[in-house]
Amino acid sequence: MTAASFLRKLLGGALGGLERRTHDLLALCDSLLAERGEFAGIALARDALNAFRALDERCRDQFFDALARRYSPAPEAVSRAAGAYQLDPSPDNLIRLQETVEPARQELFRRLNMAPGGTATLVEMRKALLKKLKDKPQWRVIDADLMHLLRSWFNRGFLRLERIDWRTSAIILEKLIQYEAVHAIHGWRDLRRRLEADRRCFAFFHPQLPDEPLIFIEAALTRGMSAHVQPLIDLKSPVAMPVNADCAMFYSITNCQEGLRGISFGNLLIKQVAEDLKREFPHLRRFATLSPVPGFRRWLDGVGDKALLAKIGDPAWHLGEVPEPLQKQILRLCAYYLLHAKRGPEPLDPVARFHLSNGASLERLNWLGDSSEQGMARSAGVMVNYVYWLAELERNHERYFKEHSIAAAPAVEKLAREYEVKEAKGQAA
Repeated sequence: MTAASFLRKLLGGALGGLERRTHDLLALCDSLLAERGEFAGIALARDALNAFRALDERCRDQFFDALARRYSPAPEAVSRAAGAYQLDPSPDNLIRLQETVEPARQELFRRLNMAPGGTATLVEMRKALLKKLKDKPQWRVIDADLMHLLRSWFNRGFLRLERIDWRTSAIILEKLIQYEAVHAIHGWRDLRRRLEADRRCFAFFHPQLPDEPLIFIEAALTRGMSAHVQPLIDLKSPVAMPVNADCAMFYSITNCQEGLRGISFGNLLIKQVAEDLKREFPHLRRFATLSPVPGFRRWLDGVGDKALLAKIGDPAWHLGEVPEPLQKQILRLCAYYLLHAKRGPEPLDPVARFHLSNGASLERLNWLGDSSEQGMARSAGVMVNYVYWLAELERNHERYFKEHSIAAAPAVEKLAREYEVKEAKGQAA
């Protein structure tokens, strides 16, 4: 055994199997929790954050294991506090119970957040945590604590809405290209076309992440409601006059920070952007999306119509050379999927859940709305228009959450009924 390997073995035994860097970080965390001075606390928080950033994957996993194990409340103390409150539900006993059940992790995260760059590092910490959360269920307690704090730190009162245009800093423009997750931006020329006079782009920012968009939305000012996305993202398309537009088409919404997954910004963003555009262009009559149906193809696979699935893979599909009866069949299936395929009481499709819960109405299905390879793979090319009628948003939102009611245009409901009737006849035969 070499001297180096002997030393590693010796240290491993002394540290209970922890790597030296993990042990040192935990020691900093313990010191930070014990520190009462503000300046010394900030210095310790800075050192702890630097130590966390320097961890490799193995050490990071050890750190998360220790966070879950060492910084949870003691069951005996919780039991005593709960028993005291049950016997005497006084304000003092309630406060004592709340203080007892709060994990030390939350206070640790609050103190880490005091250091410069603390918020950004905690967001990155949750991003790393989420990557392995499925295989590490013991880490869910860490995730719950981070979510509890991040929801408070990233509430609407702290967010700043900004329009993104060609004069925006290159740092942020580069990040739009990097983060775009719905319709890829192919370089600077493509981005510039998306920021022309007949286009709008808005993003939410947080004071602690000034150069990091949290979420951004892209819109096209059009005459009439768009049914196909390719013309909207074609960098060679002519620039239209905004004064002639009567519709704002939201064709891409991208959440940028994986560490903030589960914190909803999109509903706030769409409503505020719609209100801002209405002030800028009073003649706009409709605010609508051109949205993908990301779960449709997976659902079709489950339906099990192999002949239909084989036809979707035919090259003629991409060329638009599909017989009208087959087009109608796909649209009926998609309407039924959006209105009746469920995850619990809510729509199975994640994009449908998002827009319908925000108060939008399912307005129209568009055949070959997205003819790209990605569009074909996820939704057989079908795209959906959800309309945000500003006067009806609150009513639709309330009905969705109270009754799980989906606001849909009669034409979409008719397509879904036609599929149900056809299925019933097929079973009867």
